Amino acid sequence: MTRGNQSHITEFLLLGLTSDPKQQVWLFASFLVMYLVNVGGNSVIIAAIRGDVRLHTPMYFFLSNLSFVDICFTNVIVPQMLANMQSKSKKVPFTQCLTQMYFFVACAITDSFLLAAMALDRYVAICHPLRYTTTMNPRRCFQLVTASWLVSHLHSLTHTILMAHLSFCGPNTIHHFFCDVQPLLMLSCSDTSVNELLAFTEGSLVIMSPFIFITVSYVYITHAVLRVPSRRGRYKVFSTCGPHLMVVALYYGTAISVYIRPSSTYSVTKDRVVTVIYTVVIPMLNPFIYSLRNRDMKQALRKLARRKEQNKH
Repeated sequence: MTRGNQSHITEFLLLGLTSDPKQQVWLFASFLVMYLVNVGGNSVIIAAIRGDVRLHTPMYFFLSNLSFVDICFTNVIVPQMLANMQSKSKKVPFTQCLTQMYFFVACAITDSFLLAAMALDRYVAICHPLRYTTTMNPRRCFQLVTASWLVSHLHSLTHTILMAHLSFCGPNTIHHFFCDVQPLLMLSCSDTSVNELLAFTEGSLVIMSPFIFITVSYVYITHAVLRVPSRRGRYKVFSTCGPHLMVVALYYGTAISVYIRPSSTYSVTKDRVVTVIYTVVIPMLNPFIYSLRNRDMKQALRKLARRKEQNKH
């Protein structure tokens, strides 16, 4: 039962959201529906953007990448959680737990950087419209997306390697519905000070840097919008930022409340609820937020629906 003289535990027990069988029934149904809506909705967004040449712009390029990451994000968490609800053992192998943690952290940070890239796109479009085409060219957009993935995976790899070197002597019960960093650190019988320091400092950096960049971008955007003479003109310009601002507020409001704080303030019940919001609920809402009040997206969706209808006949 040893693991390279580093860990005496080869598997963990994921308790999930509740142990009440009655609650698990409706929770299973709820999360299954949210999972299907998430995957279906984000897939439709990607298909609509790819199928409409008018949406082959930087803003929609970033949105399609965000939708793809949201699909990955949910696939890392929800299928395992649903399987766990139907299982009596609740056991998760050590390596599977680390793998889930790796991809969860990578997807979360990629989301963060993509939201920053979208803020940059809106800043250039509104504050420097004459330079928009040259600044946000296809090569630059591809570089921003690639950098988002690379930095996120390097950050996640660092956490995973450090976690793999910790000793876990027991207990092995994780009071969560997936293998997150903080619940795993609480189970270790090793000195976790380096892990916690990295999570709080470098973790704060990769979460807060994009957030600060987004905030500063919107300060400049607001200043530029307020100089537009007509009220209708101001509304039209700022309405292009509304969906992005809503997603940023939801995502960072929940993520910061969970991760940017000392480990001594960790609360199992509160953090499980908040984590459900940004790992399951927000990715599910993104397709609706970005399409309901977006005329171009609505037209692309109607075009996609007509094409599907024609293919049937």
